Amino acid sequence: MAGSAGLSLCGHALVVRGGSRLLATSTSSSDDDSLFIYDCSAAEKETQEHKGEDGQPVDKGSDTILASTFSNSGSYFALTDDSKRLILFRTKPWQCLSVRSVVRRCTALTFTASEEKVLVADKSGDVYSFSVLEPHGSGKLELGHLSMLLDVAVSPDDRYVLTADRDEKIRVSWAAAPHNIESFCLGHTEFVSRIFVVPDHPELLLSSSGDRTLRLWQYRSGRELHCCHLPSLQEPTEPWSDKRFAASRITYWRQEDCVALLCDGLPAVCLFQLDAPRRQLVFQQQLTFQHRVWDAAFEEAQGLWVLQDCREAPLVLCRPVGGQWQSVPATAASKRVCAHLRENWAMLEGPAGTDGGFSSLYKATCDNMTNYLKKKEERLQRQLERKRRGGPPRGSSGQTKRMKAGRAPRSCSS
Repeated sequence: MAGSAGLSLCGHALVVRGGSRLLATSTSSSDDDSLFIYDCSAAEKETQEHKGEDGQPVDKGSDTILASTFSNSGSYFALTDDSKRLILFRTKPWQCLSVRSVVRRCTALTFTASEEKVLVADKSGDVYSFSVLEPHGSGKLELGHLSMLLDVAVSPDDRYVLTADRDEKIRVSWAAAPHNIESFCLGHTEFVSRIFVVPDHPELLLSSSGDRTLRLWQYRSGRELHCCHLPSLQEPTEPWSDKRFAASRITYWRQEDCVALLCDGLPAVCLFQLDAPRRQLVFQQQLTFQHRVWDAAFEEAQGLWVLQDCREAPLVLCRPVGGQWQSVPATAASKRVCAHLRENWAMLEGPAGTDGGFSSLYKATCDNMTNYLKKKEERLQRQLERKRRGGPPRGSSGQTKRMKAGRAPRSCSS
């Protein structure tokens, strides 16, 4: 979630972000020891003096990176920060292309499949698009929700924009005309934390939620295909078995149709096999770590990289060995990347190492009906008690009109 340490991988390009800084390098042993570091606190400051697209002055934030992502080819990388900026990079070689203002602080972003646009979702429920081909162009409002957006995705053919919000909804909109809604994927009972369109099966969508479920959808029809209740996969003796949690990352490995699910604040990664023909998810294994897990991502050529709160070994590479996933001995490339992270460990400490903040998204429940029924019952009991005593009903004056004995009613004379 926003502000926490994060890991992004595309090809051999690896990015670790923490606080206001990002560190980009390569996992390939054949590449040179190149390192790119960018600090948002040193980004262009003149944008802070301009007004946002809603006409209001852009207030200064903490420069903390809130969300980041690669384009599909890995040619571009984008991030948004707490100072309401969208920063676009070219990755081959690394170069900052533009720094643009956004209207409100953002929660998620994604590139379209064509890599012509970046879609940015914000806390007010709006999605804006920004051109990649014109890196200094202003944003365009595409669609809006009445609730905070937590994630945004696009279909592999760029026909649909999928958005997930705090009110348990997943909306599927037409990209060409976002006011046209193709479907809703309804079933979650808490906020939808992450959505992921499966690239090798473009009709399928994965979603996770604060209700502790991972669900598989046929999103164009809004049909739920499979639901995994995550607490049922854990041992009752585990300290987090009864804890509320939401997934902070869904990542996919094409080689084995493997899905890795990282849950907010838990030192574990759950691994599933996607059985696309049967339209279901098969639980494989839970990888448990001794240190806090910040993020995880697959690299197609090597396996699952796990970013953890351990200065001595900040990155761990896991692979299937004999049918079981396990950490493997450090390679020359992983040792080099870990050395870079140790040298820049300050960016991962402090606020960057805190939890993702999903706990604040649970809605407080208030049982007004129980209190109402209790007061109603007490009121009825008081009324029955007064009737038994022969007293007047509550609210009357307590006086009755009586006619004097022997006196006839007074008549009206002309």
